[in-house]
Amino acid sequence: MAKGFDDLISKVNSCSTKTVSVAVAQDSAVLEAVKEAKEKNIANAILVGDEDKIREIAAEMNMDLSGFEIIDEKYNFQAALKAVSLVHEGKADMYMKGLIDTKSFLKSVLDKEVGLRNNRPLSHVCVFEVEGIDRLLFLSDVAFMTYPTLEDKASIIENTVEVCHACGITNPKVAPLAAVEVVNPKMPVTVEAAELTKMNEEGKITGCIVDGPLSMDLAIDPEAAVHKGTTDRKIAGDADVLIFPDIHAGNITYKTLVHTAHVKNGNIITGTKAPVILTSRSDDSQTKINSIAIASVMAEAMKNN
Repeated sequence: MAKGFDDLISKVNSCSTKTVSVAVAQDSAVLEAVKEAKEKNIANAILVGDEDKIREIAAEMNMDLSGFEIIDEKYNFQAALKAVSLVHEGKADMYMKGLIDTKSFLKSVLDKEVGLRNNRPLSHVCVFEVEGIDRLLFLSDVAFMTYPTLEDKASIIENTVEVCHACGITNPKVAPLAAVEVVNPKMPVTVEAAELTKMNEEGKITGCIVDGPLSMDLAIDPEAAVHKGTTDRKIAGDADVLIFPDIHAGNITYKTLVHTAHVKNGNIITGTKAPVILTSRSDDSQTKINSIAIASVMAEAMKNN
């Protein structure tokens, strides 16, 4: 079981080497990430974009491009379509966003001809290694689904549990979060959290343990569970997965962790035919490397399944 990104990268190294197809690769942070990913044997890369700019940036970084395939396409959206088609056709294992806006990137993911549609709801999974917590935390959804319905939340759990399994967590503990840990009919989020727990108990959501509603402290802090007398819950401060009631709660938590705590993190989009790496322009190269590692273990699990 991967307890941190070092463990996860070790797990990647035990798998067959994957290839990531990068859309609009003329970006220094992206090139730094694929360079290090190759050096650490995490993944190879196919770079699709403006070849002149890719080579110019690589030269400024003293990066040797001899081990990378480069496909020259000057127009961003056409580059994205070409990059995603490589994954669609099985010539690459995962798809990564480069210097292209998120809307256009997702449009290529959902393209009917060459995209990665899978007739499932897409959701975003962020994996965090947080100093002081002895396991990886999986957060969803912090960037994609805005106001998920009960059905959406069930899909988010299923998508996130698949990532957990790929990372070696065989029976993850899933906490649908709320402000309180008891059901209050005046707080619909708590009602839906209880319904998700019931769906898990009835076998409608499988491969995990769901226990909600839970407040954040009871989900991640065992001492809080002791102090509040809730150690009889299925989750008592040892949740692996945090499910947020809406994008606001998820995004605020994500950015608070990134900007105030000592963390490592990586992000992927799930619910697609192959892993999709969606990171922000502001994310550093290490976050992009971590994201490639998550996508690599996901690609291996999807191949085996």
